[in-house]
Amino acid sequence: MTNLQDQVQRRLDELVETELGLQVAVYYQGELVVDAVAGDITSGTLLYAASTGKAAAATVANVLVDRGVLEYDAPIADLWPEFAANGKQKATLRHVLTHSVGLPALAPDTTADDLTDPAKITSYLAAAEPWWEPGTKMTYHAMTFGYLVGEIVRRATGRRISDVLREIAEPLGIADEVYFAVPQNQLHRVATLVEPEGAEDTFAMVAGLFAKVTPPDLTPRAARCNRPDQLTAEIPSEGVLTARGIAKLYAALIGEVDGVRLVRPEAVAEITGPALTAPDELMGNPATWALGYPIGRLGSSAEESPTSFGMPGMGGSVGWADTRSGVAFGLTRVLFDPAQSASAVEIGNLVAKALC
Repeated sequence: MTNLQDQVQRRLDELVETELGLQVAVYYQGELVVDAVAGDITSGTLLYAASTGKAAAATVANVLVDRGVLEYDAPIADLWPEFAANGKQKATLRHVLTHSVGLPALAPDTTADDLTDPAKITSYLAAAEPWWEPGTKMTYHAMTFGYLVGEIVRRATGRRISDVLREIAEPLGIADEVYFAVPQNQLHRVATLVEPEGAEDTFAMVAGLFAKVTPPDLTPRAARCNRPDQLTAEIPSEGVLTARGIAKLYAALIGEVDGVRLVRPEAVAEITGPALTAPDELMGNPATWALGYPIGRLGSSAEESPTSFGMPGMGGSVGWADTRSGVAFGLTRVLFDPAQSASAVEIGNLVAKALC
């Protein structure tokens, strides 16, 4: 394990000139075996990690199901009556977690300021007509996923999803390392993202790809993601976190860490196993979803790594876990690259080769 720490650290030191700042954390069967960092950041520096944070939202939902607070297959409208509008009476949390609920699109006139107003976003989604009968098709719900999960959690508990996440994370010692909404008094810990030179065409391509579901101006860019009002807002489709924090959250989902398990051992297979396999209606690619997480390690596929699941984020951050080996992995970076990052795949493969 010491050798793996050294291997990862050496590679980060080689990458840091172009990457600017990187964090990597690895848990193996509940033990932290890699905690490496390079650049002008520390292991405790918070980084905006885009959709990598969706895993935290999914984990909150799965923990609440395990505790009997939520049910996968109960109609969402039982908790949120307005959600029954326009043919969504039978839509369930399972449909939301598998991105098959049919509500991938924000309102076309949504602004960055609107993203900081969950009530406005969720009111729109409650009234919206789904693209298909919930559960019959699938496409990635890039921005709406977190708002849907967050409102379901709020209706069930009477609390913001950020507060429930904090309650879940506190026994693990990571309550200040995984956020949807960064407290004002923690903003000084957040690294400033930097975009790579010459990336405008790639950002434009990404904006075009998601244009049917997200207004182009809302494509994650460093300028928006560095704004204090965005960092402190409740946006559960995104996360601001440390590699160590997200890796530990995954580790406690699949096993015991520091005497803590997030769910009963018998629940892990249902949460992390295949729940839906279907073509992505918008992207066109085949996709296999567990309950809130795509199956397959970043850079791999569901067929190649069927016991791995996790969530990458635009910009190059990622978190994943492997239930067979007990490995949990997190990587965050300062360079916000819309083309993702070969480093996340490379370091992840290095760890998987050693431990999985």
